[in-house]
Parts: sequence; C-alpha cells; structure tokens
Amino acid sequence: MQALTDALRAAIARPGHRSSDFDLNPELSADAATAGKRKLRNAGVLVAVDVSAAEPRLILTKRSSRLAHHPGQIAFPGGKQDPEDADATATALREAEEEIGLPRDLPQVLGHLPPHETVTNFLVTPVIALIHEPFTLRPEPGEVEEVFRVPFDHVMAPDRYAIESRRWLGIHRRYYTVPYGPYYIWGATARMLRELAARMAGDQSPDHSNFL
Repeated sequence: MQALTDALRAAIARPGHRSSDFDLNPELSADAATAGKRKLRNAGVLVAVDVSAAEPRLILTKRSSRLAHHPGQIAFPGGKQDPEDADATATALREAEEEIGLPRDLPQVLGHLPPHETVTNFLVTPVIALIHEPFTLRPEPGEVEEVFRVPFDHVMAPDRYAIESRRWLGIHRRYYTVPYGPYYIWGATARMLRELAARMAGDQSPDHSNFL
C-alpha cells in the first residue's frame, strides 16, 4: 500500500494547471467570457480511495434522480464550500460525512489537485484521500441514490477514457467518459479522474489536441 501512497503523492506534486470542462470546448469558454457572466463558486470533492480490502477501490455516488441539478449523474462526494469551511479539504470531508456517512477523521488526506472549472460555474478542488478502515455507508436519501466502488486501476488507465459529445444549450459539447459496468462516469467527474490518471502515468495533463 505504501507504493500506492507514494504514487499518489508524486502525482499530486506534479506541476500543472487547473483543468476545466472547457478543455475540449474552448468555444464555450470564449462565449462565457465575452458575455461577462462567469462568477465561480468554490467547491470541494473527495477522491476517496478505499484501501481497506485487497484491491484499492474508488468511492463514487449516484445522485438522486429527484435533484434539480445533475439528477442521476455519477459524482464524487462533495459540494459547494460553506462560509464556515476552513478550506476545500474541510468542505470535501464535511460533504462526504453528510452524503455517505464517512467519518471526517477517517480519511488520510494526501493533498489535492489543481481546481477544476465547470460549465455550471463552480471551481472544484479534488481532495485526494485514502480510506484505511471499513465504515458503514449511509447515503443521504435526499441527495444520494447509491454509493458504489470502482476498482481504482480501472479509472487510472488512460486508455479506458473516451471522448463523446452531445448537444448542450444548443451547442455541441465534448466530454470525457470512463464507464464501469452499469455506471456511466462522464463530465467533470471523468475529467478530474482523467487528470489524476495522467499524473499517475507520469504525464503533466491529458492531450486534447486531436479533439479540438
């Protein structure tokens, strides 16, 4: 397990710029900047790697289908930063406790990646942590439909990622996907994971040049 810890620390320490939903969609960024409408709100998410069993697994959630924003999507535990949160790490730990029942003192926080800018005007800091002990999952019924785990090796393999597209607000939008079984992991969640996968592989950041 020390090898994984060392690899994650090295990945976190690699230099690089913040990622963005606009990496594959520069025309969206230009439109938003020209209109002067982008006011980013800080958020933190917990990239929690469960190492309590033989195989490291990433903890993810499926958002409730009743939510007004991003219903049914796959996400990290996390959310917007509250005024009482000291920083993005405090936000991620608080939200993980509220959403999935993860005790705040259980994760071993290793650090964080540069923030990720979303098309929904959030600046999201991915907080990387290891979970060494089992805990009882308690999905928050108003927000979380399901909590599940994905083999960490699956999402750390850059060749498992694909770029797909759909119409969004009348514009053709491109995004990363990394499906696993019945779970369609895409959008900002997949983009942040792709950033970590690239760093774990020794790259500074994903290469988007063939897709723009």
